[in-house]
Amino acid sequence: MQSILRISTFQKWVTTFEKRITLNWSEIRLGLLIWSVFIIFLALVQFSTPDLPDNDGYYHIKLAYLMRTEGLTPDFNWLPLSILNAREYYDHHFLFHVALIPFTFGNLITGAKLAAVFFASLAFMSVWNLFRNQKIPLAPFWAFGLMAVSEAFIYRMSITRAQSLSLVVLMVGLDWLLRKKFKRLAFLGFFYVWLYNAFPLLLVLAGGYVAVNWLYTGKLELQPLLYASIGIGLGIIINPFFPYNIIFTTSHILPKLFETTSISVGSEWYPYSTAQILKNSLFALFAFISGTFALGFHGKRMDMRAAVSFVLAVLFGLMLFQSRRFIEYFPAFALVFSAFAWTPLIQTARDQTSNRLYKWLPSMALIAILIPGIWLTQQSAQASIQKSKPFQTYAESSAWLAANTPEGSRVFQTDWDDFPRLFFYNTQNTYLIGLDPTYMLYYNQDLYYTWVDITKGKVENPSALIAGNFGSDYVLSDLKHTNFLKVAAKDPGLVEVFRSEDSVIYQVILQD
Repeated sequence: MQSILRISTFQKWVTTFEKRITLNWSEIRLGLLIWSVFIIFLALVQFSTPDLPDNDGYYHIKLAYLMRTEGLTPDFNWLPLSILNAREYYDHHFLFHVALIPFTFGNLITGAKLAAVFFASLAFMSVWNLFRNQKIPLAPFWAFGLMAVSEAFIYRMSITRAQSLSLVVLMVGLDWLLRKKFKRLAFLGFFYVWLYNAFPLLLVLAGGYVAVNWLYTGKLELQPLLYASIGIGLGIIINPFFPYNIIFTTSHILPKLFETTSISVGSEWYPYSTAQILKNSLFALFAFISGTFALGFHGKRMDMRAAVSFVLAVLFGLMLFQSRRFIEYFPAFALVFSAFAWTPLIQTARDQTSNRLYKWLPSMALIAILIPGIWLTQQSAQASIQKSKPFQTYAESSAWLAANTPEGSRVFQTDWDDFPRLFFYNTQNTYLIGLDPTYMLYYNQDLYYTWVDITKGKVENPSALIAGNFGSDYVLSDLKHTNFLKVAAKDPGLVEVFRSEDSVIYQVILQD
């Protein structure tokens, strides 16, 4: 009898296991199909131009190449007059650069574009995975909404930068919060610190959950914040760049939060105008507003996940009004909130009616919104990415510098955001300023403001300062700095040695 019972139990276990395997394979096939749709959409946007949509992508892919060929922590000698000098250097995208390494075989620009598509597709898949785990009806359709919510969001996701993987972290974190897998946040926090310097956003995520849970239950459950903080703390301390990672974060992040207009920094740190948001993110706003209407339609208290996603969407919306860089988060969280808010109505429509038309009505409504939304967003995103600077910009000037200047000689640039392309084409020289002007500002304020005055053409005969204060023997300027070019033409210490369609190079020759 016991043998029969054991055989019966074994057979039941095998049957259950087979069902799980079948279900898993079914989900895997569905996941691969959804992933393929995302990849095709993103590739159509990305490869609508041969150029990269942002300057920084050239820096990231070249540094990943150097990490592959010279070691994971190569000596960073290229910005000696900034807080990213060789002694204080902190790679605040370290794991992102590691993830880029597989894409550095072959043409680097093609690799950068493929990486952008791959990482953005992972971000989109993380949203679908959240919907799947939360049992959201029509989860694939809701996830496809990411391709429609915002042209600016798609543009940002198409840049070879860490924000797409940052969105993955936040969506995984939200999924774990809603499933009360709080201990996992410690691992996520540690990983986030090594990935990207936006890691404080994990605390925003956990804090939003804790606040909503307290309002709903009356209990102040601090575990999410505790575990997230432990992971972040360990990631900061157990870090190959410690303690310069702390110095960098306090010098770069905090000033941006309180002094975004004190000096000229990248446009991503400034807010969109209302008209711009209405133009580039109309569907995201529609998703958020429709979610608030859905809450009113079903007339019940919104559930925990809808409340959490509402708070997070509002927080990221407020951040977006402060800085346009948060466009990479608000549309996604607005869509998540809308999906959670509409779920009770969709579930009721599917469960309480025998009319097939009514059961299919939510699906048809989503499809009717998605088709024009995805098409319009794709067209707008392609148009935006096609306005990128040609990838050949500074290629000729960089080649001349590499062939005609001593190794390690410092180049004085008239624009701080020229560095990524110069670095991409020529790592033989070192450069004055790059990636962010605050990196020089917090290294030496007097030096920074002197550089500003020279580049604006406010200093007559600047060659003496260029050689003496900055230690540069060569100057590279684009052809748009007309005031500087006029001054340079009158300075006997600046001798033009090369000119291309996009730039001019001077050699500094001081008179005795």
